[in-house]
Amino acid sequence: MRGFGSTLGLYRPGRGCLYRTPPSVKAAASLACAVAVVAWRSPTTTAGVLVLALGALVIGARLSPLRILRMLLPAAPVLGILALYQGIGQGWLRAFTVVGGITACLLAARALTLTTPTQVLLDGMVRLAGPFRAVGADPERFALTLSVMLRSIPYLAGLFVGVREAARARGLERDPRVAVTPLVIGAVAYAHRTGEALAARGLGDDDRDGHDGRHDGHGHLGRRAAGSGIGRDRDPDGP
Repeated sequence: MRGFGSTLGLYRPGRGCLYRTPPSVKAAASLACAVAVVAWRSPTTTAGVLVLALGALVIGARLSPLRILRMLLPAAPVLGILALYQGIGQGWLRAFTVVGGITACLLAARALTLTTPTQVLLDGMVRLAGPFRAVGADPERFALTLSVMLRSIPYLAGLFVGVREAARARGLERDPRVAVTPLVIGAVAYAHRTGEALAARGLGDDDRDGHDGRHDGHGHLGRRAAGSGIGRDRDPDGP
C-alpha cells in the first residue's frame, strides 16, 4: 500500500523550504502548472514545468531522485501505455508533451500534499468551499469525504494487490472468484470499520436534537475526522 499512498500524496514531515511556504501559495503554483501544460501544449512548456516540479521536490522538499522515482512507479504502467499509444499514433514529441505534462502535474500536486499536513489541506478545502453554503452545500461534509477517500483508496489498492499476489502464489490467478471474493469481503469489512469509527465519534450523523453533527464547538468536522484516525498524516514510506 505504500506505493499507492505515496502516489496519491500523504504528508511527510521535513525541513525543506516548501514546508514553510503557505499552503495557498503552493496550491496556486500547482494549479498554475496544470493550466500551463493544458493551455500551452508544447514540448518546451512541458519540459519547463517538469523541471520546476522536479526542482520543487528535490530542493524545496529535499527528496532524492530515487524517492521521486518511487512515487511515480505505481503510475508508470499507465504512463508507459499512454506514451506508446501517443508515440505510435502522433509522434514521440507529442507523446512527451502529453505524458510529460501529466507527470509534471502529478509531481506538482505531490509537492503540495507532501509538504502540507492533511488537516491543513482539509481546513483549506472547507474555507474554499465556504461560499457554496449559499446553495446548500456543506463544506465540512466535503472535507470529511475527502479525508475518508485519502485513506480508503490506498488501502483498497493495496488490498487488491495483496489478494492478486496470494492467488498467483497458489496458481489460482485465472479463477476470478479467488480474487474477487476476498477483495469484496475486505472492502466491505473496511467500510464497516470506517462507518463504526465515524458513528462512534458522532461524525456524519444528524442528531435528533437539531444539532447536525457538523461542528462540535471545537473546530471543523474535518478536524474531528483527523482525531478519529481518518485522514491522519503518515509517512507512506515510513516504518
